[in-house]
Amino acid sequence: MTERPTEDGGAQPETDEPSETDRPSVLVPLAVLEGESLPNGTPELLANAHVVLLGYHVIPEQTATEQAREQFGETAMSKLGEFADRLAAAGADVETRLVFTHDEPTTIDRLIYEYDCLAVLVPNSTERVDSVLVSLRGTIGVGRNTRLVAGLFADAGANVTLYHALGEGESPDDGESFLNGVKADLVERGIAPDRIETLVEDADVPFDAIAGQAESHDAVVMGETDPSVTTFVFGMPSKQVAERFLGPVLVVQRERPEE
Repeated sequence: MTERPTEDGGAQPETDEPSETDRPSVLVPLAVLEGESLPNGTPELLANAHVVLLGYHVIPEQTATEQAREQFGETAMSKLGEFADRLAAAGADVETRLVFTHDEPTTIDRLIYEYDCLAVLVPNSTERVDSVLVSLRGTIGVGRNTRLVAGLFADAGANVTLYHALGEGESPDDGESFLNGVKADLVERGIAPDRIETLVEDADVPFDAIAGQAESHDAVVMGETDPSVTTFVFGMPSKQVAERFLGPVLVVQRERPEE
């Protein structure tokens, strides 16, 4: 495996194998020099994904990225290589990227665009992935959710629960109709209908309801409800769901404007 330099001084491996573009692309950010490692169960969760494994380290403003790379780059790349090998052994297609940055959220946001990632993983450990909760709030971006869910779990045998908290003025029939449409899309994408359940709930606080439902599942898929990845990946609400649920949360990103 060889590496090519990147515009921010990072390194990205090159291989002779073409990228498996039909796999959903998932960004996995890890603070490798702060002791953050690949949680148990992550390789199995992402076995059918194209994983962009991002090792990052936040450095002080007065420290040059080149200086940090010279001092810590070899250690960080060694750790990333170990994690990449675990992911690849489970079946994932893996790219690695190492970044030393002064602005963690902006860097991660930029790399989501650069690699056209469908989702970002808020990594927590899980023993197995037999049951997945898919929280859906509205019709915008639903196709990206179904692409991710079908891509990761159609061949994995996991059961999928489609969950929708009713919005203002929305009836239970409206909610069921919405989820049935999503279910039909997943069936068309290869998930057996008997592995898909739908759940509509009239919840006063949707965040609390999602966190409560998540407790009986092994992983959670949520849509990006705020255009700011700074808020969503590292703040409300996916991070809080992950903290309360203690399992992995896949945050499906909005489709970004061409500009």
